[in-house]
Amino acid sequence: MSLKVAIQMDPIGPIDITADSTFRIMLEAQARGHELFYYTPDKLAFQEGKITARGWPVTVQMVEGDHYTLGDETEVDLSTYDVVWLRQDPPFDMGYITSTHLLDMISETTLVVNDPFWVRNYPEKLLVLNFPDLTPPTTIARDLDTIKAFKAKHGDVILKPLYGNGGAGVFRLGPDDKNLSSLHELFCGINNEPLIVQKFLPDVSAGDKRVILVDGEPVGAINRVPQKGETRSNMHVGGRPEKIGLSARDLEICAAIGPLLREKGQIFVGIDVIGNYLTEINVTSPTGIQELERFDGTNTAEKLWVAIEAKRSA
Repeated sequence: MSLKVAIQMDPIGPIDITADSTFRIMLEAQARGHELFYYTPDKLAFQEGKITARGWPVTVQMVEGDHYTLGDETEVDLSTYDVVWLRQDPPFDMGYITSTHLLDMISETTLVVNDPFWVRNYPEKLLVLNFPDLTPPTTIARDLDTIKAFKAKHGDVILKPLYGNGGAGVFRLGPDDKNLSSLHELFCGINNEPLIVQKFLPDVSAGDKRVILVDGEPVGAINRVPQKGETRSNMHVGGRPEKIGLSARDLEICAAIGPLLREKGQIFVGIDVIGNYLTEINVTSPTGIQELERFDGTNTAEKLWVAIEAKRSA
């Protein structure tokens, strides 16, 4: 089965081909005989009833500095494609949300991965709220008094923007820290979004586990260990990936959330687990599949395409 595949992603030129999950997905698609078209989110449009994108046919190869070749720039009707991958990185702002609305309009003819309706309605730090038994104590609020009350109760907390990503803007506030009001003032000067505050989990010193699920089923995990003196373990801010297996608790968490992810068309998901707690369910642009393949030999990209091809056949 040869599929016409469009990839909505950030610019392909600067990516790290040894770590980028989208690039690995493209390589696997090409190996399976699928036709690739690449465009950036700013080239997505609604034009008189059609959802279009201006971009390029693309071929990719695992060669540093020469990892892609573009065909002639052209405008396409995305409803004529079999699959569209929604793969640009957050921030999950109104631009991102608008792209989910536009891609939603082609869902009757085109398989959009992940399903944009539920990407829009299940942001990573909000979807976990459906599973309070699996998550650490959490409050989402903009009101400073509410956040202060949470900190007074739990002492050592993590404060971060609700729609942030990659570890940006994440602060640990210990029991004696006096910076909460200043940070609240800083964040509120940037936008009008709420903040998320969670009880600090000391187990993060041993790593923040990224568990990867394909169509609701766990396929493996990597551990992301923070640098010395850091709380954040995200690889974007220097977290070190390490080989790790799936624990009984990981499998318990996946069994609880997997059916919902599958029902809502979230084919490629990365969840974050610290100790015994689920902290995030990443549906926008999860990463980690290249590291998992190097550690365990697990070809997650192949599993993703097997699932997608089955859905298209059905």
